[in-house]
Amino acid sequence: MLLIRKRAYARSGLVGNPSDGYFGKTISLIVPNFWAEVTLYEWDQVELVWSEDDQSRFRSVDELVQDVQRHGYYGGIRLIRATIKKFVEYCRRRGVPLHSRNFSVRYQTTIPRLVGLAGSSAIIVATLRCLMEFYDIAIPREVQPSLALAVETEELGIAAGLQDRVAQVYEGLVYMDFARETMHPVNGFSCGAYEPLDAALLPPLYIGYNAGVSSPTERLHNNLRVRFEQGEPAVLRAMARLAELTVEARRVLLAGEPERLGPLMNENFDLRRSICRLPTEQVEMVERARRAGASAKFAGSGGAIIGTYPDQATLERLKADLDAIHCRVIDPLGGKWQGAAKEQV
Repeated sequence: MLLIRKRAYARSGLVGNPSDGYFGKTISLIVPNFWAEVTLYEWDQVELVWSEDDQSRFRSVDELVQDVQRHGYYGGIRLIRATIKKFVEYCRRRGVPLHSRNFSVRYQTTIPRLVGLAGSSAIIVATLRCLMEFYDIAIPREVQPSLALAVETEELGIAAGLQDRVAQVYEGLVYMDFARETMHPVNGFSCGAYEPLDAALLPPLYIGYNAGVSSPTERLHNNLRVRFEQGEPAVLRAMARLAELTVEARRVLLAGEPERLGPLMNENFDLRRSICRLPTEQVEMVERARRAGASAKFAGSGGAIIGTYPDQATLERLKADLDAIHCRVIDPLGGKWQGAAKEQV
């Protein structure tokens, strides 16, 4: 029996986010400590198997309310359903025939939910990889992030940008340019310019996260997008500066000056804070990290932070200070990943 198993990893925005959804530039990296895994095998009908993360049975209404407050309404099955639909539509538009065999698909994930580490897009990218192999369909690598993004923006109405999907498709450390003049059409999708970088260029990094202060990405982006589209000057200036920070970050890394990355990351967060009302408990994570001597910014939409640190003493101080508010600290550069699926052409 044919069995296909694919993973996609968590990601953290290093510099530039959230400008990826606003014609900006970002640098992001894969966090191999966490992953989403999708398993697909031939079956007599198309079957989507619920995982333990798609909880639908509760001991009481209070438990249901607590689950919604913590995780929202965002199970993985809806992501898989939407991915299959978008994949089929893509193939039909391209005139690519699909065989008639059916499959069963299930998923599991270790990515902390709703802390800005791209758990939803990881499920989508892993599903897309399974579908490409099952149907033996080649989709250009630069198109895959845009197709994955369409799953959320077009099918599910979730405001998001390309950054997460690019990082998860390309894997490693990636510089991304989404400027209006850079975006170009490929197979009916708008794609940016993506440049893999050597992760060995990075200084020591940490990620701190607290699932207890999670919030869905769209709570941030829906309001910000409206303000951007209305041309609010402060938002436009911030997005332009975030793109500039990303260009500067790429330059200092390639120049062998990784110690200059931390201040750029600090400015990234300060810009974000200047245009967004951020949850107090998430801001506290950043402030504690900075008082410990590290740099700090949101890894994504909040609930997780990333930064640099100069020495082991600072890291230990950081761990202690974040542990006091129930934040776990991990090393995103210490893990390993299996490597991206073979590039599709």
